[in-house]
Amino acid sequence: MASSRSLSSGPTGRGTRVRGKRVLAIILAGGKGKRLGVLTQERAKPTLTFAGTYRLIDFALSNCVHSGLSDVWVIEEYELHTLNDHLANGRPWDLDRTHGGLQVLPPFSAGGEEGGFAAGNADALYIHRGLIRQYAPEVLLVLSADHVYTLDYRPVIEAHLNSGAAVTMVTTALPEGEDASRFGVVQVDEDGAVTHFAYKPEHPRSQTITTEIFVYDAPKLLAQLDALHGAKGEQGRLGDFGDELIPAFVAAGEARATDLGGYWLDVGLPGAYWRAHQDLLRGEAVTLDDPEWPILTSSIPRMPARLDAGAQVEGSLVSYGCRVAGTVRGSVLAPGVIVEEGATVEDSVLLRDVVVRAGTQVRRAIVDEEAHLAANVGGGQELTVVGARARVNKPVKGGAEVQAGPEM
Repeated sequence: MASSRSLSSGPTGRGTRVRGKRVLAIILAGGKGKRLGVLTQERAKPTLTFAGTYRLIDFALSNCVHSGLSDVWVIEEYELHTLNDHLANGRPWDLDRTHGGLQVLPPFSAGGEEGGFAAGNADALYIHRGLIRQYAPEVLLVLSADHVYTLDYRPVIEAHLNSGAAVTMVTTALPEGEDASRFGVVQVDEDGAVTHFAYKPEHPRSQTITTEIFVYDAPKLLAQLDALHGAKGEQGRLGDFGDELIPAFVAAGEARATDLGGYWLDVGLPGAYWRAHQDLLRGEAVTLDDPEWPILTSSIPRMPARLDAGAQVEGSLVSYGCRVAGTVRGSVLAPGVIVEEGATVEDSVLLRDVVVRAGTQVRRAIVDEEAHLAANVGGGQELTVVGARARVNKPVKGGAEVQAGPEM
């Protein structure tokens, strides 16, 4: 067995159900986010700030709650203390319940020894197969924790149940010219059946990609995981969904797709993270405060933002606790940011408690928490990234990456 641990979901018969089928949602939040560079050196990628006051994992959690899914598991690994601090036992999402609710699954190895890391997202499911079987879901909703989107999962689950498929994947079409080779690329027939799947192909056949929102027939998923692992032997490890799991279902004719039908963005690269904020400022991204579908989060109360006399703020989001005496254009400021008189921040994302000293210009940059900028940062068309707590006392050219902590 994968583990001797047990998770209580309450008395038999309780739990989330759709059309009488027991549903479990699993959010995969263990990735290191290496492609984000210094932004994930000291935090789990799902806890990266978005729009000043939110975290990336808030989107999956909020979607689950608004979709009426109350049993949600979060599988964590890398820098898990940062994730636990934010999750707060599920309180911000009303998931702190006596039976079911939010359950956090820290890492453990397939052999049962604490501290093991999975070899990929399919491997993570295999490692936790014993706990999944114990819960005994009929439908398993598997989500990534680092995408920006809103979606009611119930119609997707309904469509999945109607089709009888082993897996239903939610897809989206990338605009022409965008690189589809970073994703799972699919081709779908007129009836919604997936006819071709390629994981991160060098030459994509289409611009239709998976959003890493999957609805599985749980018994079929567990059987397939066992079969794939059995073919590898005891020492074998499963990788990501796209390596073998999804291709197996596609080859068997048991995979279907449904279009997301709205905004979705994988912010796993600094450029994509920056772009998502620019989309938000232009009103082209998700609506964070939709009364019918608000994005929920945990936060620490601070004073309201203060705009001093002479401050200029245009087309920007300024969070609580900020103090602006300079100029801010086309930017997002997280709580506690200080922009001193004579300083300019343009087309940038500044995370918590960043200080921009008088006379400093910051352009087209992402600046992580508690950095102090006393010299110009960025400029030109290339994106500049400054790590947490960096002390920048010399100009940093556009396109550079400043490590966390050191004085420049």
